[in-house]
Amino acid sequence: MRLIGSAGMIRFKLRITVLFALVAFFVAAYTAPSWAMSADGLKGRLIVGYQGWSGCPGDYEGNSQWPHYFFKNIQDVNHLAIDLLPSVREFSREDLCETDLRRPDGSPIYLYSAQNIHVVEKHFKWMAKYGIDGAALQRFIGLVSERPEMRKRSDHMIANARLAAEESNRVFFITYDVSGANPETVVRDIETDWKHLVNDLKITASPSYLHENGKPVIEIWGFGFRNRPGTPEEVTALIHELKGGFNGLEAVTLIGGVPTNWRTLSGDSKEDPHWASTYRSYDIISPWSVGRFGKDAGADAFLCNHVLPDMAETKRLGIGYMPVIFPGFSRYNQQTDHDQEEKAILNQIPRRCGKFLWHQVYDLLNADVNMIYGAMFDEVDEGTALMPVETREDRLPKGAKMVYLDQDGCSLPDDWYLRIVGKAAEFFRYRKVPESLDTVLKP
Repeated sequence: MRLIGSAGMIRFKLRITVLFALVAFFVAAYTAPSWAMSADGLKGRLIVGYQGWSGCPGDYEGNSQWPHYFFKNIQDVNHLAIDLLPSVREFSREDLCETDLRRPDGSPIYLYSAQNIHVVEKHFKWMAKYGIDGAALQRFIGLVSERPEMRKRSDHMIANARLAAEESNRVFFITYDVSGANPETVVRDIETDWKHLVNDLKITASPSYLHENGKPVIEIWGFGFRNRPGTPEEVTALIHELKGGFNGLEAVTLIGGVPTNWRTLSGDSKEDPHWASTYRSYDIISPWSVGRFGKDAGADAFLCNHVLPDMAETKRLGIGYMPVIFPGFSRYNQQTDHDQEEKAILNQIPRRCGKFLWHQVYDLLNADVNMIYGAMFDEVDEGTALMPVETREDRLPKGAKMVYLDQDGCSLPDDWYLRIVGKAAEFFRYRKVPESLDTVLKP
């Protein structure tokens, strides 16, 4: 037997070390995603809004209701609260809730709850699969501050989303929605709740929590709208405290989810001139556009009349700009349940097989925006959901009036809108502008 000398042994060990390093490198290269996700910076991101509010009896803490699925907890088509039916074909039956609804062929309708970790994990895995950067988790401050059970449910959903984001290498941040909040306490409620999320849930310690300029990102949506609470003076003070990290608050980079007409103080915006400086004190402006137009020509007009002037103003101010895209709109069932049937229009803003959404993307890419907000990942109530939903009428509950993806003369897969948004994120990331949807995807 030939013995290896000390020098030879050293060379042998070096070769083995290099060999193992090479193996480790190629395994890592093979198993790693095609592009790396960092939790720092908003530029180049396409973020989707995530309501996380859908639920079913028994999903958490003794809940006996069907939140955001049925009015008055009555499981029939006359009490449906949604206009799109989630597609649940990729979920295990044990992770779903059976309803009393039936399809025309007699098969049962199943729904999901965002209180189920496996469901939320699937949602974030979809984001990763299609290349969507992450989610803005909606937190309705009026509900969580006044109803302890709703705070527990929101906390639990956020914990699910945090784990799912970390596992799938996505980012997330909190969006406070002030809709329905108490005007007398809304500012204090946001301050108290942000301390709770930071100190008790420690969400900003997550490696997936999105940061901008070294500070965690949050959005406050709704201040300044005509039908939302808040005065410009108290909102300005809140913005100052959150951005500066005063009074025991963790300092943040603050997105303002503001009215469409924030620059002109008209239309959906309150007219008090003090709002002008309040809006401009945010770090990033994100004007709402859902339902503001319904055709390609309307999208083009919105670009010219709102987006481009908004971009010029935010550039002048040295702050960020995050426009919103949406696939279509329909809230027929919510309106008919609230005695507004004369106003209810099923499929009010048709999706046109994805062309309506893609036209918005095309406009924004050409305008050279550097961040986009997709409304919304899971909003089936108002028909803006981007996640998989049912494609055919015969898959809907018998007797229901709902929107389905093939309604506008298509034959689409149920994940069609995730494919579109994923492609939008890809083109956005690499600064490419395709000519049309047909050149990007085939159903």
